[in-house]
Amino acid sequence: MTKYIIRRLIISIPVLLGITVIVFLLIHFAPGDPVMGMIDPTQGGFSAELIERERARLGLDQPLPVQYILWLGRVLRGDLGYSLITHKPVAKLIGERIWPTIQLTMSALLLSIIVGITIGIISAVKQYSWIDYLTTLFSFAAVSVPGFFLALGLIFILALKLQWLPTSGMQTLGQPFSVGDRLKHMIMPVIVLSVSITAPLVRYARSSMLDVLRQDYVNAARAKGLREWVVILRHALPNALIPLVTVIGLRLPALFEGSVIVEQIFHWQGMGSLNIWAVLNQDYTTLMGLNMFTAILVLGANLLTDIAYAIVDPRIKYE
Repeated sequence: MTKYIIRRLIISIPVLLGITVIVFLLIHFAPGDPVMGMIDPTQGGFSAELIERERARLGLDQPLPVQYILWLGRVLRGDLGYSLITHKPVAKLIGERIWPTIQLTMSALLLSIIVGITIGIISAVKQYSWIDYLTTLFSFAAVSVPGFFLALGLIFILALKLQWLPTSGMQTLGQPFSVGDRLKHMIMPVIVLSVSITAPLVRYARSSMLDVLRQDYVNAARAKGLREWVVILRHALPNALIPLVTVIGLRLPALFEGSVIVEQIFHWQGMGSLNIWAVLNQDYTTLMGLNMFTAILVLGANLLTDIAYAIVDPRIKYE
C-alpha cells in the first residue's frame, strides 16, 4: 500500500503541472486587464504611462512563459504570491476562507451519505412498494431542480414566510459567536449542497443493494435463521458499499464547485465567494491559488477513493 501511494503521488506531479499550465493560460487569455480595476481615477487617471508602470510593477509585462515560470518558482518555495487587488498573501486569503467552506461541504457530505445510503437501502429492501416509488420520485426531482432555484425557494419559505431561519450570512449581526447560531445559518446551504449528492447516491445505493441481495451468500445467511437487519447490515451492506465509494469520491470535488453558487446566494464567506470575487476583479494570483487548491483536492479525492476500496473490501490489494 505504501509503495502504491508513493507511486500515485509521483504520477500526480506532472498531472498537476499540466493543470496549472492550462488554468494559467485560460486566466490570462480572458478579456480585460486587472490593472484597470486597480487604478484610482482621482490619482492621475488612466494614462498609458500609469498603466504600463503598474503592469511592470506586477510583472504582467513579461511574456506568459516567463510569468508562469516565476509563479511556479514561488509555489515550489511555498509562496502562492500576493493578491493583485488587496495585496494580501494568497495563502492567507485561502486560509481565512477554507474553514467556512469545509464546514459546509463536510456537513453536506456527511448528511448525504447518511440519508442517501439509508434511503437507498430501504428502497431496495422494499422494492416496488410505495416507498420505492416515492424515493424514485424524490431522486428524479432532486436531480432536476437547479441548486440556485432550491436555495431561493428555501429562503422564501423557511426564512421569509415561516421565519424559522436567517436568510443569509454566517452569524446574526450584533450577536457574539455561538455554535447554535452558526448551525442555524448552516441549515439551508447544507441542504442545498447535500441534495445534489443525495439524489444520485440513493439510486446507486438502491441498485448496488439489489445486486447484493440476490447473491447466494445472502440467501445462505437468511437460511441460517439470522434476522433480516443482521443480514442486511452485516452481510449485504459491506459488499454494496464498494461501488458507492466511487460515487462519494467523485462527488467530493463537486461539492466545492457547488459551494461557489451556494456561498454567493447565502453570503457565506468561504472559498466559493472568494472565487467569484477573484473572477470579477481578475485577480490572477488569487485565481491560480484557488485552482491549485482545487486540483490538489481532485487528485487527493481520487487517491483516497482508491485507498477506501482496500478498506471496504479486504480482497483488494495494491502491490
